[in-house]
Amino acid sequence: MSQPSPPPVIVLGAKATILGDLHHRFLRAPWWLALGAVVAFFLGTNALFAALYAIVGGLGGNDHPTALDYFSFSVHTMATIGYGTMYPASAAAQVLVVAEAVVGILTTAVVTGLVFSKFSQTSGKVVFSRQATVAPLDGVPTLSFRLGNMRGNQIVEAQLRVTLVRTERTLEGVTLYRMYDLPLVRERSPAFSRSWTAMHVIGPGSLLAGKAPADLAREEVELIVSLVGTDDTSLQPVHARHTYSHEDLVWGARHADVLSEGEGGQLVLDLTKFHDVVPTERTATFPFPEGGDG
Repeated sequence: MSQPSPPPVIVLGAKATILGDLHHRFLRAPWWLALGAVVAFFLGTNALFAALYAIVGGLGGNDHPTALDYFSFSVHTMATIGYGTMYPASAAAQVLVVAEAVVGILTTAVVTGLVFSKFSQTSGKVVFSRQATVAPLDGVPTLSFRLGNMRGNQIVEAQLRVTLVRTERTLEGVTLYRMYDLPLVRERSPAFSRSWTAMHVIGPGSLLAGKAPADLAREEVELIVSLVGTDDTSLQPVHARHTYSHEDLVWGARHADVLSEGEGGQLVLDLTKFHDVVPTERTATFPFPEGGDG
């Protein structure tokens, strides 16, 4: 149940940097890419020193060293293995050994810090329903979407916020993207363990009151959902984020029930229905706006 990443933002005119924010990129990279970068850096650095050893020469213990011998000697020096089969026998080689030893110490310290900082990162395994729905609840149109905690623990003091972003045109003819907070029926949960259905009542004063799907499309409406809380296992803050566009709203439908009671009286949570929606009937208080589903 992976959620799509938001589209990247193209930035024009930003100050260019040679290497960029490598630490931030390392933390955001997947584990396979981060570890692959560490291994590639280690092998590349040793290949560079192997080439320098081949240029200056002066290694004892091997009268006819090959490229692999130079590379192996570099690895022994940087990793402080020290088998002793080859050794620096000239001043130039000794200078290179000292330089590589310093590089090895710094590399070990930096890589250890990077891997530890990435390993100690906490991330909530929160999934959002693929679609948000608009349907009557107690006779009142209500926007709703579902969250799920895919871990077996709890996110304590979880707080949920929904921000509506839309395009507006001022009286001066300037186009702006403005953000508004949408109040929820319940914006916090003392212990978010499995499923949570968030709801916004489309009543008087709501930014969605009287809106039809065509209105939301014209205004390029997006709903940005953010969740913050504390992981009760690691006691570290966790956060999750999701965006619903106006195309992700299903009118005249609600999310399928995922909670039921088993034969033994136990509570059953069916995550296979997490993203399912079921249609609702037209009513006098909610006849479905023109262009809506249902």
